[in-house]
Amino acid sequence: MFERILVVCTGNICRSPVAEAMLRRHAPERSIGSAGLGALVGEGVAPQARALAEADGLDVSGHEARQVTTGMLEQSDLVLVMSDGQRQAIGRNHPRALGKTMRFGHWLDDGRGRDIPDPYGKSDEAFRQVHALLTEAAQSWAERLG
Repeated sequence: MFERILVVCTGNICRSPVAEAMLRRHAPERSIGSAGLGALVGEGVAPQARALAEADGLDVSGHEARQVTTGMLEQSDLVLVMSDGQRQAIGRNHPRALGKTMRFGHWLDDGRGRDIPDPYGKSDEAFRQVHALLTEAAQSWAERLG
């Protein structure tokens, strides 16, 4: 059973905090957090990502970006990353966590899975596309987590 879930992206200001909020909505009984591989520590959610999250009824106002640590990974039952490259980075730096690390988009594209691109510094349209992918992926995880 996956009781403690950690969602990881790069800066912990666009994808992972929104994905965290989405999973919390679907599974409020679980412990769900987020962090970044290269976190912009202390920063809030990027304005475009925050606007889309709030339009969906998600509260990300209290988020502060944090750097992923060995302790966070060890305490998690499931680590969800946004790309295969991030999964490989966790495997290189924290090999014991690799077996419980999967892509957030693992169930997308009819189960073939896909990376969820980083919208940071890109257009509003890029943020909308990423938000749609996060929404679909969160729903897929919620169905499988029960």
